Amino acid sequence: MPATRRLAAILAADMVGYSRLMGEDEAATVHALREHRAAADPLVTQHGGRIVKTTGDGMLIEFSSVVGAVECSLALQKLAAERNAGIAGDRRLEWRIGIHIGDVLVDGDDILGDGVNIAARLEGIAEPGGIYISEDAFRQVRGKVEAEFADIGEQGLKNIARPLRVYRIGPAAAPEQVKAPSPALPLPDKPSIAVLPFANLSGDPEQEYFADGMVEEIITALSRIHWLFVIARNSSFTYKCQAVDVKQVARELGCATCSKARYEKPVTECASLGNWSTPSPATTSGPTASTARSTTSSSFRTGWHRVSSERSSLGCANPKSSARYASPHRAWMPTISICARLRTTIATLNYAEAVALLRQALAIDPSYGPPAALIGWCQLIQRLQGWGTVSDDDIGAGIRLAHKALEAGRDDPDTIVAAACTLFYGGGETALAEAVLDRALALNPNAAPGWMVRGFVHAAGRNQPEPAIEALERALRLSPFDPPGFVNATWLAQAHLAARSFEKVIEWADRALPDQPRFIAAVRVKIIALAYLCRLDEAHAELGRMLALYPGLTIATFRPTTASFDPEYTEFALAGLRLAGVPEE
Repeated sequence: MPATRRLAAILAADMVGYSRLMGEDEAATVHALREHRAAADPLVTQHGGRIVKTTGDGMLIEFSSVVGAVECSLALQKLAAERNAGIAGDRRLEWRIGIHIGDVLVDGDDILGDGVNIAARLEGIAEPGGIYISEDAFRQVRGKVEAEFADIGEQGLKNIARPLRVYRIGPAAAPEQVKAPSPALPLPDKPSIAVLPFANLSGDPEQEYFADGMVEEIITALSRIHWLFVIARNSSFTYKCQAVDVKQVARELGCATCSKARYEKPVTECASLGNWSTPSPATTSGPTASTARSTTSSSFRTGWHRVSSERSSLGCANPKSSARYASPHRAWMPTISICARLRTTIATLNYAEAVALLRQALAIDPSYGPPAALIGWCQLIQRLQGWGTVSDDDIGAGIRLAHKALEAGRDDPDTIVAAACTLFYGGGETALAEAVLDRALALNPNAAPGWMVRGFVHAAGRNQPEPAIEALERALRLSPFDPPGFVNATWLAQAHLAARSFEKVIEWADRALPDQPRFIAAVRVKIIALAYLCRLDEAHAELGRMLALYPGLTIATFRPTTASFDPEYTEFALAGLRLAGVPEE
């Protein structure tokens, strides 16, 4: 008799921490799960679902409609949140849910096949309380469900041949809900400013990247003035395309002044901009301490004249930067690649596209340092994540490019920082990385990426938690709303691992993972901390999540990625992974 097949929407759900709770109090856990299921099962029926089977702490549910599956998943998570109110975090029953639509093989009351497997793998990489759906499912529900969808990029799923694009679902915000103002950050002890993005008034979308590049040049030039505290570009640009109250933005970013600039000339008349927007060597002269404390927003209205005169006296004009803006068709592609598209690809962990963009930028302008410095770093992350084949020759070529970029960009902090990251992590050149980072931060004390990498080197490369935490917290203060902030949070977790502060490790890893749940380093450091706290069931659950992201990860495959790390730090981390059950081979 031929097998029966049908198209179905499949929902796979798993109760996080169930095994641990059973070990702690079996009777209470069984009772809590029974009560939870008694409330949840009617929701499944209400949304047109059929419970195919249960596995103690999990469920497989079939729907004829993806809309029904998604609406049911939202209802299940809402119910769980309501029932968990007032319950201690380590005693809560929380669902992880994955949804896919596909062809299934019918075997009596059971369903089998790739469609079921994909839904289960999506559930495996979801965070507690999370809902992940495949791109196929997303196409069916887009515009039909009141929910918010976040594209988290392509995911490699265990035993699934090809990567799948995945979306995270959250409930739609209530229309009448008013966002509470963000708490004010404390003001720095010196004059502070944030520069918000230009609005593109031209109607030409290509000019958007040019406008962004101009603002970046302004931020970079200001950042090199030692007596100023300048909010980093990544945080300033989170306000792009928003109607904002500059006083509120200044409060949220923790700075005295927020500048909204306006420049109403065509691009063809911007040739002279390089003379005032190009980064300069560090300006060591500045106001006295008393003058600095009394600086107000009015002083910034004329402040740029002072910056220009200081730069002129230092002979800081940069003809290459001027030429880049004077010849926009030559300039746009590096600006697009590095300043706009590249940041998006890195924030979404799309490193293969990032490498392609970097190579494209270098083909247009081989003398442009940041792309050359970053290629090796992006390839190293690809290897760390287990994505594709990145050979030793690829890594070696990236390291050589970083050396060349460093030689050519001695006075460019962005180039120095990117090269230092590549040379430390890929080449194990810790002393060189430290020396050039010191130079980068002397040139630009407001360089948040520089402080981030400095903290990473202190933590992993030197096993020095105190200076690592200090540097990483400084980076966070300079860029509090950084889209790739999950990297800083992960490195703070690693710094606290060096300090043996395991609860802090988990706290920072949990800050990183909601923004980027497939960042292997964040999952890994959390596993290590859980293992050392003897919370082995939780460690095993996170290990399952990590192996779904990186099938076949072992101690042997992970060890080469720690070649540049301090030996004591490495062995301590590996011992934690062994405690959690990571196999040797």
